[in-house]
Amino acid sequence: MNHTMDDDQNLASISQLYPDVYTQILPQEGAVKPPKRRRKKSKRAVATGDGSNCFLRKRKLSDEQVNMLEMSFGDEHKLESERKDKLAAELGLDPRQVAVWFQNRRARWKNKRLEEEYNNLKNSHENVVADKCRLESELLQLKEQLYDAEREIQRLAERVERGSSNSPISSSVSVEANETPFFGDYNVGDDGDDYNLFYPVPENTYIDGVEWANIYI
Repeated sequence: MNHTMDDDQNLASISQLYPDVYTQILPQEGAVKPPKRRRKKSKRAVATGDGSNCFLRKRKLSDEQVNMLEMSFGDEHKLESERKDKLAAELGLDPRQVAVWFQNRRARWKNKRLEEEYNNLKNSHENVVADKCRLESELLQLKEQLYDAEREIQRLAERVERGSSNSPISSSVSVEANETPFFGDYNVGDDGDDYNLFYPVPENTYIDGVEWANIYI
């Protein structure tokens, strides 16, 4: 009781010396404290008759059950309601567990297919890039060969031009006309009567060389 009176006296003295602090320490009238939040019970927790909690654990599938589910998934990736109930009854599982297994298996199958498609596209892209680099290299080689050929053609053209300018070939050739008629050296044709010098010889007639000479003497 004395402790309570001492506390009241101390508070009174504090309120006189530090009125602002005292008003902050004392709760305001009518103030409502926020209610405490209750912790939610885990959804997996189930209350038993004696009040104890037990947790539902996921049942692990056996190898035989997994093999049968894999075979069923290989036949059809989608799971219908009737098929789900039938598999659950055959395997002794909950239909919800069968549906979840199919959902997870279908997601893994899609991811694997995407990885395969990505790898195929990646390999195709790498092959295209390699072909592009090879073609660019061949194009550079062809350009170099073309440049060398053009330089060689230019060099030969310049060489031909220099040769033609040093030794020109006359396009016109002057030929001295010889107005002397045939047999002119033999004084044939100067006289109108000289054509009688030629004597016709009958066919099938043999004339000795000396006789030929006598004809024109």
